[in-house]
Amino acid sequence: MLPPALDELARLLGRLRGVGQKTAQRLALQLLDSPDDYLRALGASIAELRDRVRRCSRCRGLTERDPCPTCSDPRRRDDVLCVVAHVPDQSAVEASGAFDGRYFVLHGLLSPLDDSGPEEIEADRLVERAADGKVREVILALPPSPEGEATGHYLAERLRAAGVERLTRIATGVPHGADLGFVDRVSMAHALSRRHEVDK
Repeated sequence: MLPPALDELARLLGRLRGVGQKTAQRLALQLLDSPDDYLRALGASIAELRDRVRRCSRCRGLTERDPCPTCSDPRRRDDVLCVVAHVPDQSAVEASGAFDGRYFVLHGLLSPLDDSGPEEIEADRLVERAADGKVREVILALPPSPEGEATGHYLAERLRAAGVERLTRIATGVPHGADLGFVDRVSMAHALSRRHEVDK
């Protein structure tokens, strides 16, 4: 049984998404054994987090200055906008090195069960951004889940009505280098339905 102070810390850590009770207890015990200077730095970083980090007014990504470095970069294309559900998704697209346009981060997906509607994903702000006269293509880089599909269909309707010239979705299906025998049925169905001509 943990002392009350450690139990409270484990309880707070356990409220983080993806952190179970045992992991939270293990983290609390690890923090107890950490050097004092590390604990002070960690505490200060957590205390200052909300004051230092905010959403960019243009892309809604996380930043310490507004607009963010990506939105401020004059080398990036203004005519292509990539819409992602979460900040890690933006990082994944950026890490690919295959995209040099702008971003919009929804910070969620439409999910009636979680009370996540158009207001929670800032759909109006996205439509306003995409209809600014500069954007020619919007790429919906959303997960191939029921929530991702529903969000994609909803946003596509809104963006078409706003006059966006071209709407695209990232490809889904069989991952590169995968053994077909281990591909799940949903990925295989997507791969078959979105097949394309073999280059001559």
